[in-house]
Amino acid sequence: MLERLFRLSEKNTTVRTEIIAGITTFMTMAYIIFLNPAILSTDFAGNPTGLSYDAAMLATCLAAAIATLIMGLYANFPIAQAPGMGENFFFVTVVMTLSAMGVVDSWRVALGITFISGILFLLLSLLKFRKAIIDAVSPSLKNAIAVGIGLLIAFIGFQNGGIILDAPGSLVQFNSNFLQADVLIFFFGLLLTAVLFVRKVRGAILWGILASAILSIVLGKVQFVGIVGLPQDHAFLKFDLLGALKLYTLPFIVVFLFMDLFDTMGTLIGVGEQMGIMKDNKLPGANRALISDAVGTVVGSCTGTSTVTSYIESAVGVQYGGRTGLTSVVTGLLFLLALFFAPLAGMIGKYATITAPALVIVGAMMVRNVSKIDWEDYSEAIPAFLIVLGIPLSYNIHDGLAMGFIAYPIIKLSTGRKADVNWLILLVAVLFILRYVFVKV
Repeated sequence: MLERLFRLSEKNTTVRTEIIAGITTFMTMAYIIFLNPAILSTDFAGNPTGLSYDAAMLATCLAAAIATLIMGLYANFPIAQAPGMGENFFFVTVVMTLSAMGVVDSWRVALGITFISGILFLLLSLLKFRKAIIDAVSPSLKNAIAVGIGLLIAFIGFQNGGIILDAPGSLVQFNSNFLQADVLIFFFGLLLTAVLFVRKVRGAILWGILASAILSIVLGKVQFVGIVGLPQDHAFLKFDLLGALKLYTLPFIVVFLFMDLFDTMGTLIGVGEQMGIMKDNKLPGANRALISDAVGTVVGSCTGTSTVTSYIESAVGVQYGGRTGLTSVVTGLLFLLALFFAPLAGMIGKYATITAPALVIVGAMMVRNVSKIDWEDYSEAIPAFLIVLGIPLSYNIHDGLAMGFIAYPIIKLSTGRKADVNWLILLVAVLFILRYVFVKV
């Protein structure tokens, strides 16, 4: 049955190899089970967003499991999916922006926006219109988005770890009190994770989180409450669709759409290259993978989490021999199994210092894209730089993107490079401008 379903012989693999690859992929990306609920349940200032930790944890595991199983069974690709790092931070940005505008239950509206972006992505995938969207944004801007979000994620990690403190007059300052428990736990987790990462230990980020949790218990910062148990809350179908269908939500929908599309295509191309199945710079069967990814986002918004996307950590499973969707099926089933460890997840996720080193490491992984920006072409470099610097300094992904996306067409058109500006970029720029003209937040 497995042979017929996944074509194992054709892909030159075995059931044993696929199972090991699936377990390896899960270990590499299991940190999202702890990180995503911690991110979605509190805003950047540490205030509750309205979405509870348990509900976000349940949604994270369910969305990752269902999306990954669809990827394995429908697309037959060894690619795992889960709520994206970067997308979850933008989700919180949307929640904060809507709250500042006076929108009630802004987290529910944000879920509605995620649902709409997922439906649009699904339609674009079915209509095979994705190429136009991918081509609309220059490689420099795509990579700048990843770099800017990586810097923001790392900055928040330093804040959560107690390393960066508020400093009136100079914005922030370094905490030199290394004897504080928070600081000790942070540096212990950061250095341990970095060493494991450099030594290519499977699940380095996960082991770093668990080791930091143990130290936190020893130092009395966290109380052990058990390991096995189910989440005690949910956010099934709690999105506000009517609230998401407003003019001022259009820029948010477009940004969610772009972020998901770029992440997915980058992962598909990277994993496809590693598998050696790319033909003429195209990935056979990529449209099925895009459809699976879009369905994952729709499912994720229905369960109560931010945009679901394909994870580049899947490349680790491919490195260990994964070649078919059976790898993804194993990973998806392990995400379902993780649901039974809600007390452990809650204990770790609710003390921000434990997961802070993971944010810094993930940020470092994302910042490496800075080398892919065309720094020699100033019409590309300046808008990209505005995004890279704008996201962490404005403490807002939406505002950082707006700076670059508005500047890009203006600079290009003003210097006679009309051919470089796609109409979709113009549309996004206009939407951003309208948002700032009519929404004073």
